[in-house]
Amino acid sequence: MKRLITAASTAVLVLAASPAAAEDANLARNLVANCANCHGTNGKAVPNAGMATLAGQPKEGLVQRMNEFRSGARPATVMHQIAKGYSDAQIDLIAGYLAAQK
Repeated sequence: MKRLITAASTAVLVLAASPAAAEDANLARNLVANCANCHGTNGKAVPNAGMATLAGQPKEGLVQRMNEFRSGARPATVMHQIAKGYSDAQIDLIAGYLAAQK
């Protein structure tokens, strides 16, 4: 009986968490769409186009670079303006999504 209650509780928690996880994934994908004009779809830059490929980069590095753009510590043409438009949570979602791309 104890196992049944534990299994049922776990199932409820998983089902309750799924909509939020799906919502975060959709939000991340939508935020990353803004990067496509320069960095390619899902962060996969066109070869030899002069833009960095973001797909598959470590999440921590992507977050750090965005924060450097946002603070002005990293020189940029437009990225410092773009980075200022994102919250820390949004940058975390973007970086996580891009890091997961192959």
